[in-house]
This record gives sequence, structure tokens and C-alpha cells, in this order.
Amino acid sequence: MRTEARKVRLTDAVVERLRPREIEFTVWDSRIAGLGVRVRPSGHRSYVWQGSANGRPARVTIGPVGLKTIEEARRDCLSLMFQERSGDRKADAFVPLFSDFATGPWKEAFLDNFKPRRRADLARELQRQLLPSFGALRLNHIRPRHVEAWFDSYSQVAPGGANKTLETLRRIMKFAIASGHVNSDPTRGVKRNRRPPLTRFLSRQEIARLYKTLDRMVAKRPSCRPRADIIRLLLLTGCRRNEIVRLRWCEVHGATLRLSDSKTGPREVWLSAAAQALVERQPKVGSAWVFPSPRDIARPYGGGLELWYRARKEAGITDVRLHDLRHTYASHAVMSGVPLPIVARLLGHSRCYMTLRYAHVHDRDVEAAAERTGAAIAQLCIQHRSDLT
Repeated sequence: MRTEARKVRLTDAVVERLRPREIEFTVWDSRIAGLGVRVRPSGHRSYVWQGSANGRPARVTIGPVGLKTIEEARRDCLSLMFQERSGDRKADAFVPLFSDFATGPWKEAFLDNFKPRRRADLARELQRQLLPSFGALRLNHIRPRHVEAWFDSYSQVAPGGANKTLETLRRIMKFAIASGHVNSDPTRGVKRNRRPPLTRFLSRQEIARLYKTLDRMVAKRPSCRPRADIIRLLLLTGCRRNEIVRLRWCEVHGATLRLSDSKTGPREVWLSAAAQALVERQPKVGSAWVFPSPRDIARPYGGGLELWYRARKEAGITDVRLHDLRHTYASHAVMSGVPLPIVARLLGHSRCYMTLRYAHVHDRDVEAAAERTGAAIAQLCIQHRSDLT
């Protein structure tokens, strides 16, 4: 990508007034040779220094504009120039800290391109895990033992979260390799935590017990009806949790939900008569959300669905996760004879192979299918013998 460049006397006020354009550009300082402010089309601004390292041209990101003043950037720039001219060519001087790289170049190149919800998840992983553990280290100082120690510790608390955050760390380090800051990936060789296979779904009897349990809980405490209806709607539609919890009235169109945003983008959800009745009976209290927060109707329901944990305990299904209701919907669709391509559309999958993870078949159905198949083949054998005689 071509960049526009110009030279001015940089001040904090000048830097603050710089606005993004359609193409990246750099404004160079007229006082310190090689110091500039790079402005990305995304709006991110960072101090850079263009000089040489070990006799070769080098461009170093000094840090985001929001973390340094122009005078601090000038001091850092002079320090780099002094090290080069004095022969103190330590590679560390040209390798950024993990915190600067993750919140600067990597954020500019990748994080800002994700959907808002995924971007928020990645930002949370950075702030809660990666920056506290690796932020003060230069990229080339992060060793496999550091990654293993962090991963083992986090896995004791949240094995699934540790797996997801490890993948984020891998993306950052791969980009660091592509940027020429490090030669090897310290996350290589760190194995993800094994996750249990996605085989759990509710039987017909368990579904009946769950419904009866929810009915009893609502009868005792009517105020929990919206939360109970969220659980029922997840089971009746196969939707993901946030697709129902954050459902808006403007997305409800009779027998369909036209979701403006989901994990796979906008999609349409077809409602059965029972699911449609659940949506229509929700009270309209002047909120944009079908299930508004009981404390603030301007916001969607943001609770952790504690009702689910009580209901599954009372129904005797404590090993079932909320997401397993989606598995249940897919599995019962397949057992009812719905073709996989149709199930894929119901779940909002773009490819059928993704649906296979959810389309589990109960052992009793396998046994019945085996009995039918065996009986049919046995009948053919009997017929063949009679023909011979």
C-alpha cells in the first residue's frame, strides 16, 4: 500500500488534530530525523521511527499516540539513534513490547476487522489474561515456558477459556513472526485442553421433565416467566443463547425471526406454532428488546440465567449445558427424518459438515434402526431359500 508522507514540527496538538484518510499516511517530525506519526485508515495513530538496525533499514513502532507525548516519543527515538551510532546494536532495542505490539500493529491489522461482539471478546482476553501475563515482555523474550506456565494456571480455572485465549496468543505471535520481530512461535507445542465430545442432548423424557420443572417454577414465582421462556425458546428454535437473549421486536416477523446479527451474520429463523406463541406472549413494555432487563428496559436481559441451573438440577439433568439445547434441537430434527441440509439451514450453518457435530442419534434409535435393517435382510434370506426349493 502506498503511503502519503509530509514533514512538520510535531506537537501534541498537531498529533491530536491528525485525522484518518482513505489510505495510510505518515507525518514526519522536522526536529528529529526518522520520527513520525503513522495514521491508519482505521483511525489508529502510532509513533514510528525509521532508521537502521545492524546496518539494515528498519522501521520501529515506538507505541500508540495515546500512551506517549511527543516529547517522550522524541526521547525514545534519540535513545534508538544513540544505540545504533554507538555500536550498541542490541536486537532488543528494535523489538516492541508485547503490550505495544498487541494494542498497536496487531490491533490495527486484525482486531478492528472483527465483528463487534468478537472484538469485545478478544479485547477482554487481552485485558484480563494476555497483557497482565506477557505485556511487559519484549516479543523475543516470550519463551515456551512462559506460555506453558500461564496456560496451565488459567486451565485450572477455565479450560475452555484457556483454549480460546491460547489461539489469540498464537495469532499475535504468528503476526510477530511475519513482521520480522521473532523467529519462532513460543506457543508451538502447547497442547489445547481436551474438551468432552459434543454428544449430550435431551431425550424425550428429559424434555418433558424440563418443561414440567419450568412450569412449576413459574407457578411458584411468576416473575421468572421471561427467563423460563428464553429456555423454552432456545429448545424450540435451536438458536444460540445471544440470538434469543438479545432478540429485538423489529426482528420478529410473524412466523420468522430475521436476525440482523448472529455468529454467522444476518439469518432467518423459522418459528413453529409453539415458538411463535412464546414470542407473542411476551409483554410489550416500550422496550426494543423482546426480553428486556428487569432493571432497565432500555437494555436486553444480561443475567446469567441462574434459573437454568436450578431447573436442570430439579429436572435431574445437571450434566446438560444450556448450549446442549441447540444439540437437542438438531438431533431430534435428524431423528424425525429431516435431511441434514435442511437442519443446517435451521441452525444457520453455511456448510453441512458443521451440522454433523450436533446431529447425534440416541442409542435406542440406533438399536431400532439395526433391528429394522437386520429384519429386512433376514427376510431377503428367507425369500432366497424358498426360491431355491
